[in-house]
Amino acid sequence: MQYDRQRTRPAEQAVAHIEIQGLSKRYGPVLALDDVNLTVNRGELFALVGSSGCGKTTLLRSLAGFVQPDQGRILIGGRDVGPLAPYDRPVNMMFQSYALFPHMTVEDNIAFGLRREGLPSAEIKQRVAGALELIQMSGLGRRRPQQLSGGQRQRVALARAVVKRPQVLLLDEPLSALDKKLREETQFELVNIQEKLGITFIMVTHDQGEAMTMSTRIAVMSEGRIVQVGTPSEIYDQPCNRFVADFIGSVSLFDGIVVADAEGRATVRCDSLSSLLLAPGGGFPVGSAVAVGVRPERVVVAPVDSRLGLQNVFEGVVAGSAFMGDRRIYQIDAGAGALIKVTQTNTPGAGPLPFARGDRVCFGWDAAASFVIRA
Repeated sequence: MQYDRQRTRPAEQAVAHIEIQGLSKRYGPVLALDDVNLTVNRGELFALVGSSGCGKTTLLRSLAGFVQPDQGRILIGGRDVGPLAPYDRPVNMMFQSYALFPHMTVEDNIAFGLRREGLPSAEIKQRVAGALELIQMSGLGRRRPQQLSGGQRQRVALARAVVKRPQVLLLDEPLSALDKKLREETQFELVNIQEKLGITFIMVTHDQGEAMTMSTRIAVMSEGRIVQVGTPSEIYDQPCNRFVADFIGSVSLFDGIVVADAEGRATVRCDSLSSLLLAPGGGFPVGSAVAVGVRPERVVVAPVDSRLGLQNVFEGVVAGSAFMGDRRIYQIDAGAGALIKVTQTNTPGAGPLPFARGDRVCFGWDAAASFVIRA
């Protein structure tokens, strides 16, 4: 399930809100941030993803002011916030643990920051009521955190973060404490709230699917650097290298050499398939070492000797399968070390019978369904 986040402004209307310029941070011998440059537009829900230790949390905490970079600048709304303490920045942060005060009611938790700012009681009451309405918990203001479900506590933490009306909200693994079903439901709630508020959200998550579902754009990080920035569809369909292709979603990759490139289509000699592959061309000259990637849902599998009518067709043996409810996942051994991942929609009565381990099948995909990256 994916929330359609392809609603970003056209490039000519995008307004830069956060500018990170040459940010670096070292912890002893470890370079946590390595000359990071990034622009986040106003009103985006922007996701930072990457493997553990890649620097995404250090970057988030640098934005919040909890980490002081060794070099570089952070501008918010054109203002350098580097010299500012965390409480003076137009930023609020929602922590992974939610950090609600157990002895306070929901209303008091939400109002805590406003009271510390010394706002008038009438304004605090109005803002808290508006925040409760926003998170659809207007009748639960007198409850305490232990009387709430995990999803409700998550919403209260969000309300407390946004009630101060920050320009930027930072979210550190905001849904990690929820179970799978509640997590999926809350993803949609969080996106809807962000769109209503229009606040710029920057979210760190280790869950690639969560980032794909919720964000307008994604930055993939590795070893302290940003490897690629793009919309979810750009990151998924046009990864810039092997790391991004393999990190975001599932993929089958085939190493080979470009032997021809004409009319927008490349021919790649692939030893692992003992054959030629047709793929999108125009990016690499003849003789280049490349990898051709194809996502499992774009591979068609059928009984052997079927006429698939596709540009890349091969035969293999089912090496493994898994039933996932809405789909079946297959691993197909094509020989010569090639193991292809295939996802087939589970539609009872409307397709071929499921394949079993050891069945010989044919499989294939069109050239346009794949991508080519440098090997």
